[in-house]
Amino acid sequence: MKRRRGEAPEPGCLRAWAAASEELAGRWRAARCGGPGGAAVRRQRGAFRELLLQMRGLPAAITTLPLELTVLYNSLLFDMGASDCAINGEAEDIHKGLLRVLEACGVSGQDLSTEELWQKVLQEVTVEELQAPLHRLGALQGAWWLASNHLGSVTGLFRLLSSAEDPGRAPGSGGKNELLSLLKAWKVPIERASVSLVQSTEDLKEILCTAAAFLQGLQELEAGNLPAAFSLLQEAAGGFCSKKVLAQIYTCLSCCTQRMGKPQTALQHLKRALQVDFQCLPALSHAAAVYHELGEMDAELQALAVLYEALERNPLAAASTTPYCLIQIEHLVHTPALASLFRCRYPSEVKYLLAQRCLQGGRVADAVEHYLDFLALLQDGLQQQVPLDGGSALPRIPEVFLEAAAALEQVGRYQDAITVCEEVVSRTADLIPQTLRFDEGPEQPEWPSPGTESAGGPLSQKRESLRCLVWRTAAYMHQGWAWAKLDKDKEAITQFSRCLGDLLRVQLYGSGVEPTGSLLPEVRLLQKIRLLSLVGRGTQFLELGRHREALLDFQHGLQISPGDSAAASYLVQALWKLNRKQEAATRWQKLSESPTEEDGQQEELGKCAPRTYPLYLVSCLKQATFPHSESLARNIQDYLQSTTS
Repeated sequence: MKRRRGEAPEPGCLRAWAAASEELAGRWRAARCGGPGGAAVRRQRGAFRELLLQMRGLPAAITTLPLELTVLYNSLLFDMGASDCAINGEAEDIHKGLLRVLEACGVSGQDLSTEELWQKVLQEVTVEELQAPLHRLGALQGAWWLASNHLGSVTGLFRLLSSAEDPGRAPGSGGKNELLSLLKAWKVPIERASVSLVQSTEDLKEILCTAAAFLQGLQELEAGNLPAAFSLLQEAAGGFCSKKVLAQIYTCLSCCTQRMGKPQTALQHLKRALQVDFQCLPALSHAAAVYHELGEMDAELQALAVLYEALERNPLAAASTTPYCLIQIEHLVHTPALASLFRCRYPSEVKYLLAQRCLQGGRVADAVEHYLDFLALLQDGLQQQVPLDGGSALPRIPEVFLEAAAALEQVGRYQDAITVCEEVVSRTADLIPQTLRFDEGPEQPEWPSPGTESAGGPLSQKRESLRCLVWRTAAYMHQGWAWAKLDKDKEAITQFSRCLGDLLRVQLYGSGVEPTGSLLPEVRLLQKIRLLSLVGRGTQFLELGRHREALLDFQHGLQISPGDSAAASYLVQALWKLNRKQEAATRWQKLSESPTEEDGQQEELGKCAPRTYPLYLVSCLKQATFPHSESLARNIQDYLQSTTS
């Protein structure tokens, strides 16, 4: 005989289902004590899912719904425990469970959204036996909504749950944070001895409170509301969570206090993070950033060195979590903001940061060793250690080669620097078209006319070719300065000339040729490389006694950058050597009496200001500085005195 809606199934079925549920829960408790792994979670998940399908094979009935909702609760816990994060699709099972509740009560809710369905169920279903199972299911629904960052939906649900507990309670809490107030005030259902849960509702409540505080703290941190973020993160730090999550919370507190202008407090939070979980490697990365802000280079380099060693021992390893609680904070808090803060660096990134900071801080010998270690990673076929995403600390690889060459030059390893630069030259040879045309106004590169090489193509490809030209000409320029240091004047002139020849590929169209704010950054950078190469080649011409050629290079340099003090000083020297003493003296007087804007810029560059020019150009800027010449100054002064007497 067909069973009518709302009628109980055979008592034997109900007893069998209850016994099966108890057995599965007991089996899980026994396995949990032995440290269950992912396989155990998946087996239990399948078993509870099969039992739930059996119960749903019959029409819903009031008498079986408490057990069915309990089995659903356990099944969904295993669903979440078997995944890395909450799966929004699993919430469909909750939706179906609520429809089964309404079906047993003779009420329809097929066309309602999940939020509307919860409102209808909690307002219209008054059966006492269903209240505790529904509240447990509501806590799970809250977990799913937290995981998908629907905090407003969670707040609305727990308003309903609070009203269901106490119809006279006002919908708002009046506190500073309504969601946290509602979660804390929510009365956990009293569990009967016959109910077997694989994770207690009390634990789930604590996890919800901690996750809500953590999520909202991250939101406020991202929005720049630092006091609110700090308060919420502190709330989360006092909640129920694993050591891994607690270390993450302390790290977030550090980021918050650092942005509040309290770097020392930030370091204290990072220290606590590492004390809680020494595998929280992003805390080391953040500590290095704080030390960098404080100007404590020794501490910064030490933090980076420890981070590199840890990554080498166990690269990109994530701290394991215990499945003792199937739903954990890790399942509920996985926002882009958190992923950005806890992006785990590759060993190659940390090695590069060590090299870069040593070079910027004048520890050139250490920088060389780190750069060579990094280049060895590439040559050993470990390119997979080089991140490709936009959040990487690494610049483009040719820039790393050029920085390495700059470091090698500064320690006197000129031949090695030449070899490293040759790698950049050879690898960019086929990536640059014969002509690059640019208009000054629209800041848009234009390609050669139809029929010439590399015409057309997307803007990104055009700019990439331009960057390749920057790297190639910079490599030639470095080689020129390295040969000059080896007293190989002719080889130096050859490399400077190759650099200047490649720069002729760029054709500027507009009101003038000097760099303006409307030009692409790469074009302005090429102008600086042209200036440095002209100064470099001019100095070599002077060494060889080819004073007229030197004079032309310095004059051309001043046309590119009229305020450049190095080119102006060398021009004075060339004029003097050409016996054009009056011109030399006049220019020397102007140079002495009116310091140019370039002087301040050169001083800034001498302090390694990476935001002004790339790090690999700093050494060339220093080399291009005119050396103080007392004899030249004295000769000019004597000449001026003789002409005025």
